[in-house]
Amino acid sequence: AGFAMLPEMVGASEGMRELTRLIRLVAPRSSTVLIEGETGTGKEVVARAVHRLSTRAGKPFVVLNCAAIPEALLEAELFGHTRGAFTGAVQSRTGRIEAAHGGTLFLDEIGEMPMALQAKMLRFLECGELQRVGDNESVRVDVRVIAATHQPLEKLASSVGAERTFRLDLYHRLAVFPVEVPALRERRRSRIRVRAII
Repeated sequence: AGFAMLPEMVGASEGMRELTRLIRLVAPRSSTVLIEGETGTGKEVVARAVHRLSTRAGKPFVVLNCAAIPEALLEAELFGHTRGAFTGAVQSRTGRIEAAHGGTLFLDEIGEMPMALQAKMLRFLECGELQRVGDNESVRVDVRVIAATHQPLEKLASSVGAERTFRLDLYHRLAVFPVEVPALRERRRSRIRVRAII
């Protein structure tokens, strides 16, 4: 029964059992989750499991890969935009955050988000309101955010000067419940390392 809710995740190592326990622990809460782990370890699978076991399971699960969208378009993709907000905006469009209303927004590769946009994301996480690009009105949205990264975000956020590519305040806002997914090579024998603040 321990792995019934995670059919995609293979393995019964201590690390994988602990991962399943943590997913079950955090899923019913409203906490923001930061999933850390190497590329290809199944971070989106973990995020989907958290959503599926949560009270938001019947609502949308919306995915946005921050590394897959050009920086110039990422803000409009996240927050939406009004008609004429920029060249090519021939009609208004709902952003991914708004599309996830009532459900879960999964931000993959959050470490690739530009610093300027990180400030806007922090504001949304703090107040639950967003402004579409080109609009002065704020929209209130009920969304649980799960973020994932293969980068050492805490180190990037604590660096100084040009090395600092991630906001420390945003890191703390995202890492309310940090979960580290075991590397594939370690799953037969690994112990999962978790730093959770509940």
